[in-house]
Amino acid sequence: MNDAHLHLVVNHFPIIGTILALGVLIAGFFLKNSSVKNTAYGLFIVSAIFAALSMSTGEGAEEMVEDMPNIGKRIIHVHEEIAEKLAIVLYLLGGISVLGIILNLKNHAKAKFISIVALIVAIGAVYLAQLVGTTGGEIRHTEIRTDSNNTKIIPESSSTINVDKE
Repeated sequence: MNDAHLHLVVNHFPIIGTILALGVLIAGFFLKNSSVKNTAYGLFIVSAIFAALSMSTGEGAEEMVEDMPNIGKRIIHVHEEIAEKLAIVLYLLGGISVLGIILNLKNHAKAKFISIVALIVAIGAVYLAQLVGTTGGEIRHTEIRTDSNNTKIIPESSSTINVDKE
C-alpha cells in the first residue's frame, strides 16, 4: 500500500465524520440529551484524528500523482491549502469536544455554552469539508472540473477549451 492509497483510505472520514457528527450534535440539542452530544463530540475527535492522518499521508500522495497527465501541481495546491484550513478547524473542534465531554460529565454550567461553540465551529468545518472534498475529487475526476462558464481547465498548459452544452 503506497501513500496515495493510504491517503484515499483515511481522507474520507474527516469529511463524512464531521457531517455525521454535526447531525448528531443537532439531534442532541433537540433531544436535550448530553449523551447524544457526547457521541457527537466523540465523532468530532475521531474526525480530527483522521484529519491528522490525512495530512500526514497527503504529501506522499501528492508526490505520486502531481506529474500524472491531467493533474498538475496547481490543482493539488488548491486542495492542499483548503485541507490545511480544515485540519486546523478540526483540531480546534476536537479540543472543544474534549472540553465538552468533560463539562457534560461534570454537569458543569458552561456545558451548554461549549456545545453552542462546537455547533458554530462544526458548521464552519462542514463548509470547509465540502470544499476539501470537491477540490480533492477534482484531482482525479476531470469531469467535475468546470467553472461557471462551463469551461474545462487543462492544468498542464493552463489553457481552457469551451465545452458545448448538450
